[in-house]
Amino acid sequence: MLRVMLRPRWLLALALALAVAAAFALLGQWQLERSVITGEVTYRDTETPVALTEWTSPTEPVTTDVDGQRVTVQGHFDPRDYDILTGRLNGGEPGFWLVGHFVVDPDSAGLAVGLGWSADRQAAEDARRELTKAQNQTEIVGRYLAAEAPEVPPTGAPADQMTTMSVAALINLWHDFDEVPVYGGYLVLDHPPAGLTTIDSAVPEPIIAVNWLNIFYAAEWAIFAGFAIFFWYRLAKDAWLREQELAEIEAREAETGGLGAGAQQEPNLRP
Repeated sequence: MLRVMLRPRWLLALALALAVAAAFALLGQWQLERSVITGEVTYRDTETPVALTEWTSPTEPVTTDVDGQRVTVQGHFDPRDYDILTGRLNGGEPGFWLVGHFVVDPDSAGLAVGLGWSADRQAAEDARRELTKAQNQTEIVGRYLAAEAPEVPPTGAPADQMTTMSVAALINLWHDFDEVPVYGGYLVLDHPPAGLTTIDSAVPEPIIAVNWLNIFYAAEWAIFAGFAIFFWYRLAKDAWLREQELAEIEAREAETGGLGAGAQQEPNLRP
């Protein structure tokens, strides 16, 4: 079959099929771009702080329209529940987070808070020691973010070492926290305690709703592109099969003709 495909007429047909497939692929790419361009873009004001208790609740998940909002919240820190996370990047530099347990008023719900970052663990330890000395009622401001998944400490590390801002893991370390509601996300403070650096928290990108109809059209163009190549292959294979059938017919006719000629000459060979 390869001999048939390498004939000039079929090579020319292949070039035509590839050109058609390329045109279909370009149309598919255009449809993909249109799916984003024509999608609905939702811009939201994430930088004007709103009250956390009015924005979300401990029972609500951190959805895309909630994630990244700057909020204010009133309450106090539990002085027993300051922890340090290791391996936290800030501006691309590894270091440590000091995190705390904030008791939200008026329902005493728990809220995990990232207070600040330091490249030096001792600086984080010093900040923790200072914060445990005075715990007054306060209002904090920061960006509310979705919690991270917990991670198992690496081999050889302490069993209680934490590297992710996992609310599920932190509440296991908090004191007197049985059957108390907890927020699913965590807060990153705008202004860290003395000795620490503000934790990076980028402004969320606008939410873009993709136009699925254009995605469907793009998939159709991809199918058409594949069909153009398959159509060429099918035609070339059919041509090869026809040649094979003709060759078999000619071989049978040649064999039948030879047998007939021998039968006619046989009587002449008798004396």
